[in-house]
Amino acid sequence: MLVALGVGIAVAVGACMQRISGMGVGLIAAPVLSLLLGPVDGILLVNLLAVINAATNTWGMRADVDWKKFAPIALALVFGVVPGTWVVANAPTNVLLVLVGALLLLALSVVTLGKRYVPRVEGAVPAALSGVIGGFMNTLAGVAGPAITVYAEAARWPQRVYAATLQPIFLVAGTLSFTVKVVAGAADVAGIEPALWVATLAALAVGIGAGKRLAPRVPSTTAHRIALGLAFAGGATALVRGLI
Repeated sequence: MLVALGVGIAVAVGACMQRISGMGVGLIAAPVLSLLLGPVDGILLVNLLAVINAATNTWGMRADVDWKKFAPIALALVFGVVPGTWVVANAPTNVLLVLVGALLLLALSVVTLGKRYVPRVEGAVPAALSGVIGGFMNTLAGVAGPAITVYAEAARWPQRVYAATLQPIFLVAGTLSFTVKVVAGAADVAGIEPALWVATLAALAVGIGAGKRLAPRVPSTTAHRIALGLAFAGGATALVRGLI
């Protein structure tokens, strides 16, 4: 019950933040679920939840999605998903926890502390590169957002376009990561207890509903800072546990 409660809270908060700021489910739920369920089952569940959440948000934010910006990133995701699946299938659990935590902290540091030093870049090649890195991180750690955010910051995407265009990217990334890992035998859905499915899906619905209500009232920059702060804490916890 305590595990289900912890998972539910993390998923609800993450879904709420994603509806407001563009990111949240992976950043907040991934480190928590990695700790409570293990880095394989936890991230597999995050991948599936990301698909459901992103599909809902894509429809709700469709007016601001820039499909031309979406295309090169989405097409490149699979080139990061495949090597990420190999790592999941072959690395020990403690190593995966360290990788999940370290990748989160590194990516978040670049997004928050280093973005002012990122030069302006545009074009299909940098976009595709961010997709490859995002696909790898999404498969391994359940977070494609930070890699895409670095490119979006460098390309100077407007906030509304950024938040909306991330959603179909997350939809594709989650679908690829989940499918490739299951087909390759790197993860097994049967390892996740039915009670956890009920708890997470209910929490996802609550988070999406709360996010829709709060989005017009909470500045996206404020929500973004909160989500990143929680993600830093979760990433650090996963890293420390893996090292221990």
